[in-house]
Amino acid sequence: MPLQSSPIQAEITQSDGKSFEQLRRECLQKGVLFEDPDFPAKDSSLFFSESVPVNVEWKRPKEICSDPKFIVGGADRTDICQGQLGDCWLLAAIASLTLKPETMARVVPPDQEFDHRYAGIFHFQFWQHNRWLEVVVDDRLPTVRNKLIMLHSASYNEFWSALMEKAYAKLNGSYEALKGGSTMEAMEDFTGGVGEMYETKNAPGNLFSIMKKALDRGSMMGCSIDITSSAESEAKTTTGLVKGHAYSITGMEEVNYRGQTVQLIRIRNPWGQVEWNGPWSDNSREWNYIDKSEQIRLQQNSTDDGEFWMQFEDFKRNYDKVEICNMTADSLTDDVKHQWEVSMFEGNWIRGSTAGGCRNYIDTFWTNPQFKLQLEDTDDDDDVCSVVIALMQKNRRKLRKEGLDLETIGFAVYKAPEEEDHLGKDFFRYNPSTARSKTYINMREVSERFTLPPGKYLLVPTTFQPHHEADFLIRIFSEKKAGALEMGSKVDADLPAPPMPSAPEEESSEEKGLRRLFDQLAGDDEAISVNELQQMLNGVLSRRKEIKFEGLSLSTCHSIINLMDVDNTGKLEFHEFKVFWEKMKKWIMLFLSFDTDRSGKMSSYELRSVLSAAGMRLNNQLLQLIGLRFADENYEIDFDDYLTCIVRLENMFRTFQALDKFKRGRVRMNMMQFLMLSMNV
Repeated sequence: MPLQSSPIQAEITQSDGKSFEQLRRECLQKGVLFEDPDFPAKDSSLFFSESVPVNVEWKRPKEICSDPKFIVGGADRTDICQGQLGDCWLLAAIASLTLKPETMARVVPPDQEFDHRYAGIFHFQFWQHNRWLEVVVDDRLPTVRNKLIMLHSASYNEFWSALMEKAYAKLNGSYEALKGGSTMEAMEDFTGGVGEMYETKNAPGNLFSIMKKALDRGSMMGCSIDITSSAESEAKTTTGLVKGHAYSITGMEEVNYRGQTVQLIRIRNPWGQVEWNGPWSDNSREWNYIDKSEQIRLQQNSTDDGEFWMQFEDFKRNYDKVEICNMTADSLTDDVKHQWEVSMFEGNWIRGSTAGGCRNYIDTFWTNPQFKLQLEDTDDDDDVCSVVIALMQKNRRKLRKEGLDLETIGFAVYKAPEEEDHLGKDFFRYNPSTARSKTYINMREVSERFTLPPGKYLLVPTTFQPHHEADFLIRIFSEKKAGALEMGSKVDADLPAPPMPSAPEEESSEEKGLRRLFDQLAGDDEAISVNELQQMLNGVLSRRKEIKFEGLSLSTCHSIINLMDVDNTGKLEFHEFKVFWEKMKKWIMLFLSFDTDRSGKMSSYELRSVLSAAGMRLNNQLLQLIGLRFADENYEIDFDDYLTCIVRLENMFRTFQALDKFKRGRVRMNMMQFLMLSMNV
C-alpha cells in the first residue's frame, strides 16, 4: 500500500548526477546493460583489508538462472538467507522491514523487474543523516561456482534481497564494511527513525506504557533472548521460545481477568511457527475467564501462525532485550494515532576548537557544541515531558578503510540558566548534570529516553576524549512540541569607537617614549612603513618580560596597517599608531590572562572567551576555521598568530559594519569590491 503523505524526494547519489530513471532510459536506448562505475564488479568492492580468498565471478541473475524475478509472491522474511558475511544484524532488520509493507515499498521500490524494462540496473532508498538517498546498482553479483556467496533468497530465482544488500554495501563503501553491527542501525537506515534499547531485567517501571505508546506511534519493535554461547543460537526452550532470535512485537493490551487488570503483549516469531506454550498462549485456559467480546477481539486469528500473547510479567522474565525504532512523521501513514515531534541538528567536533571531550576534561568540555531545549507542554497522561535524545556519529562505516573506526560518544543534559549564549567553563565546574547518556560507547548512535519536568535544558554532545574529530547528528523526539536551538550561533561585534589621542602636552611618559622612538624611525614623512612598524613593535615588546614571543611577522604588521590606516597612505602617522597602542595594551592583557603558564602560547580552545572579551562573538564554524588556521599541533596559538587573528577579525568586522548602513547584518557587493576587501584584510 503506498504512503498516503507524499514522501520526501530522495537525493541522487550517483557521481554523474543522473537518476535511476535517466540511467535506465539511456541503457534501454543504447541496448546495453548498466555497469556501475561507482561500485565496479571488482575485489575492492568486496574487501578493503584483505584479498578475496576464493575466485569470485560477478554474474548477472540471467547468467545464474533461466527465469530470474525481482520478488516472488511478495517480499517476506523467508526471502533472506545469510551468505559468507557477518551481517546477520542487517538480515534481522530486513526481516522486520518486510512486516511493514508501506515502509518496505520506499526502501525497495516495487517498479523493477527482469522483463521488458530490464537494463541491468536497480535502485533502493536508504536514510542517512537526515536525508533519503537513492542508491543505484548494476545486477552483477558475487558468485562462486554459479552460487551467490552473499545474502540470497530461499527461492533460487528471487533477487531483491541480494540486490538490496549490494546497494547497502555500496552506500557504506564495500561488502566488508557491513561486518558487525546492530539491528537498530539498519532499522534506522530503512526508516529514518530513532532507536532505543531496554534490558527487561532492569527496565524502567513504566516499560509497558513506553512500549504501548511506541506502538500507537507506529514504531517498529523487536525483542530477543540473549545467548551465552554460539551453540545456543536459535535453540528452542521448553516454553517454546527461541534463544538468540529476533522477534517482533505486534500488540499491547490490558484486560480484566478475575477482577484484576492484567497487562498482555503480543509477539510474533518471524518463522511463522514455534510459539510460547505458557499462560495466555493460544489455547490456554486464561482466555475463558475474560469477557467474551474481548476474547474474540484479541484472539481473532489465533492459529499456529507464530504469533502469540503473553502476560507482560512473563515476557520480562523470559526475554532480555527490547529494541524500539521510533518513526518520524515522514515515514508514517496518516492513520497513526499520534506522532513524535522531532528537532534535528548537525554539527562537528573539530580538534583545537570544538572537540572538548567529556566532563572529565573540564578545561575543554565547555567548548563542545551546546544546544538548548525548551520543554513546555507535559505528556497527556503525566506532569512531565518525555524526550528521546539520540546522538549519532556520521559516515563511520565508510571511513573504516581509512583506518578510522567508531568514536566513543555520549552526552550530558544540564538545567539551563536564562541567558541565551554559549556557557563557559565555570558553569560546568559548579553545576552537576540533570541527565546523561548511560555510558560513553563506541556505537554509531547513543540514545536515551528521559522524563523531565518542564523547563529549559542544555544538551552537550561529546566524544569521550578531547581532540577526537567526528561529524554528528542530534535528534530530539518529544511527545509534545519542544523548542530547540544551537547555542553560541550569533556572529556580531561590539567595537567601541577609538578614543581621541591626547594632545602632545598631555602625553604620559610612556607616550612620550613611544613618540621619540616613532620619530627616529619615521624620518621626514612623519609616518612609518610596514617594515618600520615591525621594527618598532618588536623593539617595544621585547622589553616587556612577561610576553614571550619570537617577534611579529610582516604579515601581522600589514594587517595592523590595514586596520589603523584611516587615510589610506599605506603608512601609519603617530596619532594612528597611538590609537593602535591603546588597543594593543588591552589585547596583551587578554593574552596574558589566558597564557597562564607564561609559555608565550594560549590554548586554541580559549579563543571563544578571548574574542568575546575583545567584543567579538563567533559561532562554532568560524571558531573551527580559525582554530585550524592558527593553532599548532598541540592546539596552541602563539602571540604573533593571536595578534594577527584579532587584528584581522576587528578589521573585517569594522569594514562590514561600515558597509552595512542599515544595520541589517547583510551587505551587497560586486566582484571588484569583494577582491579589494579580501586583499586588504
